[in-house]
Amino acid sequence: VQLVESGGGLVQPGGSLRLSCAASGFTFSWFDMNWYRQVAGKERELVARVSSTGDSTNYADSVKGRFTISRDNSKNTMDLLMTNLRSEDTAVYYCNVQLALNYWGQGTQVTVSS
Repeated sequence: VQLVESGGGLVQPGGSLRLSCAASGFTFSWFDMNWYRQVAGKERELVARVSSTGDSTNYADSVKGRFTISRDNSKNTMDLLMTNLRSEDTAVYYCNVQLALNYWGQGTQVTVSS
């Protein structure tokens, strides 16, 4: 299983970023996919989840209305569109899939700062 995130970077408050996760090594269309984030010294928190078909999504209260999770099962990719970013969104963002084991990407840093 391999999960590779991309798209992080430095953005000003109120700005937008799109993160992407490229997945391989498993049948992508069979499994729900997740985005987590982690701030140094704090526990990793679930940001958003998308069902295997993409028909159902769930979000942490802190990002509802600002973030949109989506997936393309034809390309084995998942995205997280982040808008109206705030300083408290600064974190390392991880792509995740829970199979028999829990798999993580290497993470991508998102920094929201003026």
